[in-house]
Order: sequence, then C-alpha cells, then structure tokens
Amino acid sequence: MSRKILIVEDEEGLRITMGDRLASEGYHVIEAKTGTQGIELGRNETIDLIILDIMLPEVDGFTVCKKLREDGVLTPIIMLSAKSLLEDKVTGLKTGADDYMTKPFEMSELLARIEVQIRRGEAIKAVHSKHDDDKPSDLVINLRRGYMEVQGKEVPLLAQEIKLLDYMFLHEGEVISRDRLLDEVWGYEEKVSTRTIDVHVARLRQKMNDAKGVPRYIQTVRGIGYKFTSPKSDSFK
Repeated sequence: MSRKILIVEDEEGLRITMGDRLASEGYHVIEAKTGTQGIELGRNETIDLIILDIMLPEVDGFTVCKKLREDGVLTPIIMLSAKSLLEDKVTGLKTGADDYMTKPFEMSELLARIEVQIRRGEAIKAVHSKHDDDKPSDLVINLRRGYMEVQGKEVPLLAQEIKLLDYMFLHEGEVISRDRLLDEVWGYEEKVSTRTIDVHVARLRQKMNDAKGVPRYIQTVRGIGYKFTSPKSDSFK
C-alpha cells in the first residue's frame, strides 16, 4: 500500500512538480491550495506526511500546523518557506513542524527528508498504538509535544532528551555506540564527552520509571553503548 502525502501549496507550478515527482516515487498524493483546505484534509484524511507551505491564502502555514497539533494530529509535517530567516524556522518548529526547508530546494533532498519523517512517524504511531488496547500502556512517548506519559502522569522532556530518544527510535533494536550518539545527536560539540550521554540516559530512565533493575527500554551494551526497545513490544504489556 502506497504512502499518502498531502501537499499544501498555493504555488501551482511547485505543487505540480512535487506531486509528479512524488507520484513517480510511488507515493499517493493529495493536494490543497489554501490553509483552510489543508486543515480539513489534515484532520479528515489518513495521511503519512504533510508538506506545508507557510505563505498560504486564508490561513498561513504556522496556523495550519498549530491547529492540527491542537487537534491531536501526529502526522509528520515538513514546512516550506521562501524565507531563510531563523525566526521563521524556530516558529515553525515551535508550532509543531518536524522539519523545515527553504525554497528553492533539490527534490532529492526533499525525498530523503520525507523518508526520514515517515519512519519517525511510524515509530511514534507504534508507541501510541498501546492506547488502542484494552490494557493501557505504562509509558507513552510523544516526541512532537515534548513529553512522556508515565503511568498516566505527564513528564516533560528536555530538548536534548527529545533528540536522543528520536535518534534511538529511528534505530530501534540496533546497538548504538556512545561515539555514534555523540556524533549524530550532539555533533561532537566542544566540552561534550561520552559521559554526557550516560548522564542523559540515566535521566531518561528515571523519567521512564525504568531506573531500577534491568532496564526495559534503554539497555546498556557493556563496553559499546546502548540499545533501545520501544514500549510497543508485547513483552511490555
């Protein structure tokens, strides 16, 4: 079954170009020309990803994104803008966007970002699927809104904790070395050592109520690093 992507873009030429290329890659594409249409389709359609322009008729992209997130729509959103201003990017991410691209851009880069966001969205959906069972989950992680629910109690996540969990979600089941985490999540920032990773993992385990005994979610692989197992695993019911 092909993935469904919603393009919310009022510039017809770009909308057609993106739609044709995505269709050629096997995606099912639906389109909206205004912010109002984008909100309606985002709420009512089952969509795997939304490509959302900021400058739209009727309702701007920031408002579209904010309203969808307020309605509990977790679909990954990639925002597009002709502006490269940092404040626009920050505003987009704060309203709930998952990624941000400045026009003009290469379609190959957009396709790569789409693949990453769809994988990420599937990981988050898998965690939230616990709510569909008769037995509620002890742990629900919502990276887009920056918190976890631990036994029904909301626990906020720090920005670096979100980035760390996000990376682990994308590489669930893999043994990830500390050096790899340092490179991919921290970017080898100055004054950051592998010990910093251990501190963040310990803090996450405490927040997950998983610090005692053998950890269920973030396991230590001695001498190497860590392995992540999400709460969707049947052994955690």
